[in-house]
Amino acid sequence: MGTVKAWVADNYAEAMASMQNSLRVAYVVFSFCAAFFLGGIKAMVVGPVAAALMILGNVGVILVLFPAHVWWTIYSLIKTDRINAGLKLAGLIALPVLLGLWLGLGIFGSALVALGYGFFTPWISTFEAFRQESDAKKFVHGIVDGTWGTIKGSCTVVRDFADICFHSYPVYLKEFRQCSHNRQPHSIRLLDVPSCIAVGLLGLAVDIPLYTVIALVKSPYMLFKGWQRLLHDLISREGPFLETVCVPIAGLAILFWPLVVVGSVLMAVVSSIFVGLYGAVIVYQEKSFRRGISYVVTMVAEFDEYTNDWLYLREGTVLPKPSYRKRKLPDSAEFSLRATVSVKGGEHPAASGEAPAMLVPALVPARSVREAIQEVKMVQIWENIMKSCELRGRDLLNLNVITTVDLTEWLRTKDGNNDTIDLGLPSYALLCTVLQSIKAGSGGLLLGNGVEVDQQNRPQDLLLDWFFHPVLVLKDQIQVLKMREEEVRFLEKSTLFVGNFASANAWDNGAEIPKDPVRTAQIQAISRRMVGIVRSMSKFPTYRRRYRHVVKLLVAYSVEREGSFGSSDSAQSISFEITRLDV
Repeated sequence: MGTVKAWVADNYAEAMASMQNSLRVAYVVFSFCAAFFLGGIKAMVVGPVAAALMILGNVGVILVLFPAHVWWTIYSLIKTDRINAGLKLAGLIALPVLLGLWLGLGIFGSALVALGYGFFTPWISTFEAFRQESDAKKFVHGIVDGTWGTIKGSCTVVRDFADICFHSYPVYLKEFRQCSHNRQPHSIRLLDVPSCIAVGLLGLAVDIPLYTVIALVKSPYMLFKGWQRLLHDLISREGPFLETVCVPIAGLAILFWPLVVVGSVLMAVVSSIFVGLYGAVIVYQEKSFRRGISYVVTMVAEFDEYTNDWLYLREGTVLPKPSYRKRKLPDSAEFSLRATVSVKGGEHPAASGEAPAMLVPALVPARSVREAIQEVKMVQIWENIMKSCELRGRDLLNLNVITTVDLTEWLRTKDGNNDTIDLGLPSYALLCTVLQSIKAGSGGLLLGNGVEVDQQNRPQDLLLDWFFHPVLVLKDQIQVLKMREEEVRFLEKSTLFVGNFASANAWDNGAEIPKDPVRTAQIQAISRRMVGIVRSMSKFPTYRRRYRHVVKLLVAYSVEREGSFGSSDSAQSISFEITRLDV
């Protein structure tokens, strides 16, 4: 009798488990279908509006600023002392081609990005909404998410794009015009100019069609290989399919994988334009027309080999790869990809002149969602940097080191001529983060929210690469100097006032200039490099918009602070002024 009861209990448990699995699968399928159709409806309603705003805004910025860009570029080429007359002539000859590429690719890219953002953001937001725990929240977020937020996001993209075109590009040109006294100007013989032009045109004529053919031939294989990888993860519950709540989003990736393949082909065609034009630079660097021709041929073979490696095809390439370098140049001087992990498990070194390849997503088994969540995201770092600027700005306002007038004048002035607000405040905030990391014994950077960013968990973002390593180098240099407290205060003062010691005297923070002139020069060099890092960061997308918002928050804090001390008239006038400046 006991055996029968046990058998019945086991079968009942198996039946219940099977029923639960069936219900779970049915729930996932229902969630996917509901999110798919609801997201499609939202995409059809919101997508045209968001896409139209982004297309009209970005294309309008390109067309309105195009005459100014032409004038700024020609003026900078003529006035700069960084290049000789031969390079100026070559640049002026190539300028119509580059400006034509800017117009064509800018308008085409704006339209493509606008359509992708406008139509797919509401769709993906709907799938994200179905990850809410409560069914009521799922319903509300499924309808609301990705509607007004997508339209606002399209306007934000236009604003950031306008900041890059109107502010960042002139800054680049201004730095290009400035004479560098510690280096020789780049020069080229006038006899090499026709060779550069010929190789550049030949690169366009050869690389564009061959890159296109290779990408089109291998795109079907990429399509089915990607589907195979995603379906394998679905069946084995790996990667994005590991958590049940993520299955609908991963299912959307299977449906939209053909669009990823089309985007990869387009990226290959676009990259071939710049790869072909770079042949003119090879002629200039190697001073050899023959090596420029070799580069054009080698880039096709490099592209074929690179895509073979990513798509599990045969190793190497059957195409010729003639050498085009007399000597290996540093990575910074070479138009190449950096070391990449091969899909076969080895390391694919950034060989000399390795060509940019298709935008091929990694087809290796994906990490789990939980592992991905452990990484620090780029948006977290940006938010923390801006929050640190706000907190340090409040401290400086309380100490009367900076004033409300300084902040409002910076907002009112287009070019931001006040270096203390423009560069000094964010540099000082970054320096405080570095000093805090040193004091805490961190191996990386310790952010204000207690999160430590190091080489293991940092975002694999190209923009972050440009300043993360230099900041760590400065951190090591500060540690090696072993500065006293008075010297640290001197470093803070030099950084905040960007070396303007006349203004620095107004802040008595206990700083003491070292008696050793060598040590003083070392501290000032660290300060200049810190300001240089921030100057480079200020050209990044979204930086200007975010930093202006921080300055407005500081002005609002100052208005509230002055109002609490009874200066109501002054506070109201400042409040009216900041409102006029588009708070």
